[in-house]
Amino acid sequence: MKVVLHLLAFILLSAITQTGGILYLLVLLFLRKQKWWMKVLAFVGLYIFTSWGVVPVIAPYFGREKVEVRVLNFGYVLANRNYVTPQMNEALRSIEDRFKADYPDLELVVLDANFPFFDGFPLLPHLSHDDGEKADLAFLYENREGEATDEQISRSGYGIFEAPMEGELDQAAGCARRGAWQYELTRYFTFGIVNPDLVFSENANRKLLQIIVAHDQIGKVFVEPHLKERLGVRNDKIRFQGCHSVRHDDHFHIQLR
Repeated sequence: MKVVLHLLAFILLSAITQTGGILYLLVLLFLRKQKWWMKVLAFVGLYIFTSWGVVPVIAPYFGREKVEVRVLNFGYVLANRNYVTPQMNEALRSIEDRFKADYPDLELVVLDANFPFFDGFPLLPHLSHDDGEKADLAFLYENREGEATDEQISRSGYGIFEAPMEGELDQAAGCARRGAWQYELTRYFTFGIVNPDLVFSENANRKLLQIIVAHDQIGKVFVEPHLKERLGVRNDKIRFQGCHSVRHDDHFHIQLR
């Protein structure tokens, strides 16, 4: 039973943070005779030291670096999910600069990006965040006064869907009919609601989407079909991600050419 539990811990830590699994095994190997609480303290200390002092130094050798625009919260940084290629970092900075021309008080907000090492290592639950060339951008919202804000409704920035209005294409229902059980999975990963009064900002999100698709380095943007129609942005870069993925009416997914 202990072997199974250790294996599950290794898999979970690897899936969430990439580096956590191997660090967990190192602690078990070198401190196998120590008490459990000493192992926990050792793992936490080793993980923090590695994430802050080692990973940023080694990541450039794998073609990755930390995202240089705002990441939504400390959890993404702690889990090493805030790494991109230099080209993506450049694109993110450029998109933010252009967006600030219209919304100077707002920031571009990144959710999940990529892990620091190895192309092809999956950043679950995403299917394609495995090469440093993808990033999820948070939607923009409006407060009660109608002012645009870069604050989020949920703690994670995910799971609060801007559902289809009457007359708009309901792609989620279509995917459900096809048996895509995972399509709405992110609704369970909000990690709590912090700003329930915020509402989707059509103007700010339209401007952000226009800037994204006009950027030379961006090759694709995933967003639900009903939001593409509602925002009125026409561009071949805007794609439907498919029912095999998850809903994209709670964030923009962007990737390089």
